[in-house]
Amino acid sequence: MANTTLSSGTIYHSRVLIRCSSSGRGGQQRSNAAVRVNGAAHRATLQVGAALETSINETLAELSAPLLAPATDGRERSRQNIPTEKQAEDPFRQAQIVEGGVRYQQTVVVRSYEVGPDRTATLETILNLLQETALNHVWMSGLLGDGFGATHGMIKSNLIWVVSRMHVQVDHYPLWGDVLEIDTWVGSSGKNGMRRDWLIRGRGSGNIYVRATSTWVMMNKDTRRLSKMPEEVRGEISPWFIDRHAIHEEATEKIIKLDSNAKHVDSDLKPKRSDLDMNQHVNNVKYVRWMLETIPDQFLQHHQLSSIILEYRKECGSSDVVQSICQPDEDSVSPSENVSMVRGPSLLPEVINGHHSLAGALQQWPTKYTHLLQLKAGDVHEEIVRGRTTWKKKL
Repeated sequence: MANTTLSSGTIYHSRVLIRCSSSGRGGQQRSNAAVRVNGAAHRATLQVGAALETSINETLAELSAPLLAPATDGRERSRQNIPTEKQAEDPFRQAQIVEGGVRYQQTVVVRSYEVGPDRTATLETILNLLQETALNHVWMSGLLGDGFGATHGMIKSNLIWVVSRMHVQVDHYPLWGDVLEIDTWVGSSGKNGMRRDWLIRGRGSGNIYVRATSTWVMMNKDTRRLSKMPEEVRGEISPWFIDRHAIHEEATEKIIKLDSNAKHVDSDLKPKRSDLDMNQHVNNVKYVRWMLETIPDQFLQHHQLSSIILEYRKECGSSDVVQSICQPDEDSVSPSENVSMVRGPSLLPEVINGHHSLAGALQQWPTKYTHLLQLKAGDVHEEIVRGRTTWKKKL
């Protein structure tokens, strides 16, 4: 790493700034210089004069060593402040454990970078909030080992959590600046699964914005195969189970499999490094973005998603090529969509057919779509996730 020395005697080195003062005593004066690395102050004794460059390089090497050295598990846990015992509250996240010490509740504010052009929270923002509060729940439980929400027992067995199904209902989209209260809890799902539910409310009004439920199973981190739940893990998480459902699903809706003859197809999608999570595969929130990008822009201008169901089949890695397929349900046109344009003065073509067109607002659009993401490997296609979305007119 190169140093740059200015005439003032200030040496800039990457993320380290050292200021030196010269002396008239033959360049032999020693000076204590404050060095700040990653926000922490260090005192370094620098030899100013003939040995200045050597002394500075040695100091920089010494300070850089802990930054470059791999951290041990203990150091990593200490740096992240991962608790080893159950916590009743977390003042930094504005969170607490309620309802007999098993349900997690966190207060959040919708940030400017979490909203779209209409100043409402995007679906990705909502899904990210669901994921974050789920991880924070495990964090406060004292069960978090390392990785993406894995417990101590899961770490011993080299297991990770993977979501197999998710259903999200959006009653109202939060606005920029809204203060939200997010509740999440877990319950049993068969012999080897776990259910996690969420409710997002307005903190002041108590109005429900979002309801969500999901099913999680365990997968071996190395073989990438699903695994039974070890008894040690069951003993860790079962005391946290609540028999309550955010969404009451009487019968699970079966999502049909699409093929490449669907109406809307977007091929050659490639994951970016920023799409990967701590388990080294594409985060499930990114899948939703790929799905929704196949829906016509004109439709999205006048409609908003009210429900999405996702069935995950296979993980996606950084080197995979993905195809997004979407098929509208032509039988799902709402009666309110069946409107005729009123006769009157002639309108400019850009008003009728433009980006925010009248034709787009009055067109009879389907309100349900079926989706499929699949891996492309020559003539072979493997399913990643199936989806089903329901839409409503924007107010």
